[in-house]
Amino acid sequence: MLKTLMVALAGLGLSAAVSAQELVEGQHYTLLESPVATQVDEDQIEVTEAFWFGCPHCYRLQTPVNEWYETLDDDVSIVKMPATMGGDWNTHATAFYAAKSLGIEEELHADFFDAIHQDGRSLTDADKIAEFFSDYGVSEEEAKQALTAFSVRSEVNKANSRMREMRLMGVPALIVDGRYVVSPQSAGSLENMPQIADALIEKVRSERTQ
Repeated sequence: MLKTLMVALAGLGLSAAVSAQELVEGQHYTLLESPVATQVDEDQIEVTEAFWFGCPHCYRLQTPVNEWYETLDDDVSIVKMPATMGGDWNTHATAFYAAKSLGIEEELHADFFDAIHQDGRSLTDADKIAEFFSDYGVSEEEAKQALTAFSVRSEVNKANSRMREMRLMGVPALIVDGRYVVSPQSAGSLENMPQIADALIEKVRSERTQ
C-alpha cells in the first residue's frame, strides 16, 4: 500500500475573495498539461472532488465545500471521486461505488465520514461495511453483493485511471473542468479551496464565451 500522502497546509489564507483575473497558475492552482475528459453534459462545468474517507483533511473540508456547493449555479455539476492508492483507500472507494449502485450514497456519505473520524470505526472490512449499509434500507446480503459486483470494481478502476490522468498525489483536491487542480497547498488552506475553485469556474465561463 502506498503511504498516505497529505499535503501540508500553508499560508494564512486569503483575506478577500480572489477573482478569476487574479488567479495565478502555479500559485493558486495547477494546470494539467493534458486535460482529462469530463463526465458531465457539454453545457456543464464539472467540479471533481477527490477524497478518501480515511483522510482527516478531506473530513475537515466537508463543511466548507458542502456549504459552497449550495451556492453554485445550475451550470455547475459536482462529481465525487474516491481516491485509489491501494489498501484501505481502495476498500473505501469500493464502499463509495457500492453505496452509489444501491442508491444510498448521498444519504450515507457524511455518516461514513463521521463513523470513521468521530466514532473511530475503520470500516475497512466488508462485513463491517455491509453492516453499516444495513442502516440505510438495504440488507447486509445486498450490500455484500454490491461490494463484490463487477460494475463496482469497474468504477473503482475508472477512478484509479482518472486519478492518474489528473496527476493527483494526495487528497483532498478540487479539479475544475478537467484542467485546473486546487489543493490545500495551492489554496493556502482547506477553507480557501472552494474560493479558488469558484474563481476557476468563472474563468471557465469566460473562456467558453470567447
